[in-house]
Amino acid sequence: MRVWVASLLLIGCAARAAPTVSSRSATLVPTEMLDPTSTLTEMSATTPMSAEMPDPMLTPEVTQLPPLPEKGGTTVTFTVVYDNNGYDPDLGTAWGFSCWIEAGEATVLFDTGGDSATLLDNLAKLDLDPHEIDAVVLSHVHGDHTGGLAGLLATGIRPTVYTPSAFPESFKTDVRARTDLVEVTAPLEIAPGVYTTGQVGSRIVEQALVVQTTAGWVVVTGCAHPGIVEMVRRAKAVTDGQVVLAMGGFHLGGASERQIEEIIAQLDAMNVRRVAPCHCTGDQARRMFVDAYGAACALAGVGWAVHIGPDGSDF
Repeated sequence: MRVWVASLLLIGCAARAAPTVSSRSATLVPTEMLDPTSTLTEMSATTPMSAEMPDPMLTPEVTQLPPLPEKGGTTVTFTVVYDNNGYDPDLGTAWGFSCWIEAGEATVLFDTGGDSATLLDNLAKLDLDPHEIDAVVLSHVHGDHTGGLAGLLATGIRPTVYTPSAFPESFKTDVRARTDLVEVTAPLEIAPGVYTTGQVGSRIVEQALVVQTTAGWVVVTGCAHPGIVEMVRRAKAVTDGQVVLAMGGFHLGGASERQIEEIIAQLDAMNVRRVAPCHCTGDQARRMFVDAYGAACALAGVGWAVHIGPDGSDF
């Protein structure tokens, strides 16, 4: 399997800033992406999302997960397989996000991007077989994160799909007609060492993944509509552990410089060691994370990958 690896210690954001920062500008959220009667269909992956202010937590009190056993010698790999930011020039870019996660014997796909053609083509070029997917976890209902699911399931695979309970009933019914679906409200184990934060937010309900590694916990967000700080705070409440990496969409495209500075300061106060912002984070925010984190930041894009394991390949 061909994997493009970025060392968060040695390959910092600044070295790749010019070719990886997106030139897209934010627009309003298309109404069809917020339609509560939406169904499982291919959606446009070309329209960027606007950045709303973080919304209140839907469920502010959470039950901490029980202590987890040591993972021993397991290496966990995270590969961005769909994004609007480029990294591997051989892969296609489109507005949306998807991350392939290999954790021990489990393979989890977090979000499916905005269309299956781009997703499946990128997977093929990365030598990643959809039939290896055990679970698909959808962060939130927007089409740039769910649009590739219909075509993915059309390949004949039948992974268990995990959606927030707040998803439209029509969407959940469509998925259940094709494969097993689990509605998520509270923190839940997806696979050994792989957990969802449970539902966060109110206007746009979202879940993130929290993945155990030998170095600590990794938080993967789709868009972080409730706020990247809130998503990380929920992850820390669930795990009571060190967050060594926050990656994915931080949804800061419309945020002011002062707001971004405050968010960076809060993440630093929570001792988030490294970041890999992509998708809807926004050009200005990505540059500011470069300045704040230096070599502990990677400008992730489609094809970017990180290995975390006992061999010390990236951590």
